[in-house]
Amino acid sequence: MKEAEEKPRWYFVDEAGDPAFYAKRSKRVIVGEEGCSRTLILGFIRTYDPQQIRSKLAEVRLAVSTDRYLKDIPSVAKSLIHFHAKDDCPEVRKLVFDAIEKMDFHAQVVVARKREQLFRTKYGSSELAFYDDLITKLFKNQLHLSAQNSITFARRGTKARQHALRAAVEKGAEEFRKKFKHETVTKIVVETSQPIQEPALQAADYVNWAVQRAFEKGEMRYFEFLRQKIEVVWDVFDFEKYESGGCIYDRKKNPFDIKKASPLS
Repeated sequence: MKEAEEKPRWYFVDEAGDPAFYAKRSKRVIVGEEGCSRTLILGFIRTYDPQQIRSKLAEVRLAVSTDRYLKDIPSVAKSLIHFHAKDDCPEVRKLVFDAIEKMDFHAQVVVARKREQLFRTKYGSSELAFYDDLITKLFKNQLHLSAQNSITFARRGTKARQHALRAAVEKGAEEFRKKFKHETVTKIVVETSQPIQEPALQAADYVNWAVQRAFEKGEMRYFEFLRQKIEVVWDVFDFEKYESGGCIYDRKKNPFDIKKASPLS
């Protein structure tokens, strides 16, 4: 097993979709209805140099702000505040994807199909428990690789959630140590921020959106553009084809293609 590097690593974590299963104030399942995704996707980008990500997005923002062709598109005003793949117009989205291709980072993504029975039995119908378990899975095989790990989550909820996210991350690291009898304890710093404050979260949003489009729309072209940056896609609840542990796609032994996955129910 590789020894932990001394060189610090930075992780930026965002989501695509949502953890909701039910209509407000009822137990009516609304998964797949307008406004409720069929999956919850959590992913990180990992880099040694977050500043180069910030700088490249700043260059895109400057280009957008001075482009006469784009100036009258209503969504551009929001894009100039921060980029968001779902809301950016196609012209801006292309500029951001081109910039991301030039950035130095790697990404990993966990995809959770929303199975209501599993949500009830495994997570006690708790959206927070569902979310935090995916964070544990996302970081289970990561934090032993570097002696110093800085993790920034897109901010959701209160200060208490930051503590819960840290606990979920540390649980993943502990599960790895127990499984592989790995004794190295690494330093972990967990923070939260808004994408408007931390541009690297905007790059993470774009990666997650590319994966989401494949699962929710069957559209691979965005993923293909970023394929060389995405190390792992873990489809954790694809039990039709893979009875336990879902399916782990990587770039070498099992490259991701949505055609390999079971259809979303």
